[in-house]
This record gives sequence, C-alpha cells and structure tokens, in this order.
Amino acid sequence: MIRVLLADDEHLIRGALAALLSLEDDLVVVAEAASGPEALAMAAAHRPDVAVLDLQMPGADGVTVAARLRTELPRCTTMIVTGHGRPGHLKRALSAGVRGFLPKTVSAQRLAEIIRTVHGGVRYIDPELAADAISAGDSPLTARETELLELAADGAPVSEIAERAALAPGTVRNYLSSAAAKLHAENRHTAVRLARERGWL
Repeated sequence: MIRVLLADDEHLIRGALAALLSLEDDLVVVAEAASGPEALAMAAAHRPDVAVLDLQMPGADGVTVAARLRTELPRCTTMIVTGHGRPGHLKRALSAGVRGFLPKTVSAQRLAEIIRTVHGGVRYIDPELAADAISAGDSPLTARETELLELAADGAPVSEIAERAALAPGTVRNYLSSAAAKLHAENRHTAVRLARERGWL
C-alpha cells in the first residue's frame, strides 16, 4: 500500500480527493491537513510515502513544506497540485525536490496514476506547465530586488519599505526602479503584478 498525505486548505476538494483515492486498491490516505504547519505535523506523525500538497496554503506554501520534508522525512516523496501554475513556482518546486507538479484540473484517476509514478521514483511534470516555465525563462531580478518588490506588494510607501528592509529610502527607490526597468514596467505596482504573473514573487 502507498501511504498518502493530502494537504489542501479547501476542505471540499481535500475531502473529495480523499474519498476518490480511497477507492484505489493500492492507495491509503493516512492523513489530511489544511495548512502548511499542519501538513508538517501530520507527516511527522504518520510518515506517508507520498505527500500531495496544495501550492498555496496558510502558514507555509506547498514548496516550503516540500523543502522541509526533504530534510525531515527524506523517504517521503512530494507532489504539488495547484490551481496557480506559474513558471516560477515550478522552478521553486523542482529546486525543493518536488517529484510531481500538476494542475488541479487532473482527474482523480489520473492523480492516482501520478502518485504511483512518483512513488516509483519517476518525476512527473504537467507538460503544459513545463512548456510555460521554459518559455518564461528565469527571473531577471536579484534576490534584493525580489525581496523589496514583495515588501511593496501591499502598496506600502517607500519610507515604510525602507524601515522594514533596514535600508535608506533612496536605496529602496533605486532597487525598485531597477526591478521595474528589468520587467519593462512603468512603476513598482505594475512590476509587482508582472513578477507575480510569472511566478517570480
């Protein structure tokens, strides 16, 4: 039997998946979680063979959980199921050791097949998501530019961003201007939107 952990903050989706996967002879859902921290706690308690993680969850996203599980439970294979398949997310997931990356539009039967595939040691990446990631390319932003764009995402003024980042306001303006220029955006708000669309934030 392949022991499965399901982590998704949408209870209806998680419950439906658990019910459908339980119909498979060789799969057993040993634990369910509604947040990143809960997924980590359930994984530690139940030691699943495969963790099926939603990309966006409260507390910690699926990629963060996958990275922690790679260290804490190296025998647990991780998969990301997402409704937000941005190119940057796929690259982050692969660098965190995720073995499967697929959209929430797959059928339960297909999900069961992919769970078996990744448990068997074979990586599965949805072809459409992979093609999008290749065409988008790597982020042109530096780590500092990315950090400051994230701080600017809620519309905070430069003075507040500078305080939170422990930088001078002029330095923050320079970084944000540089990020906007690299993304061909007219201002930092557009730069945030473009970077998010490409999965770089």
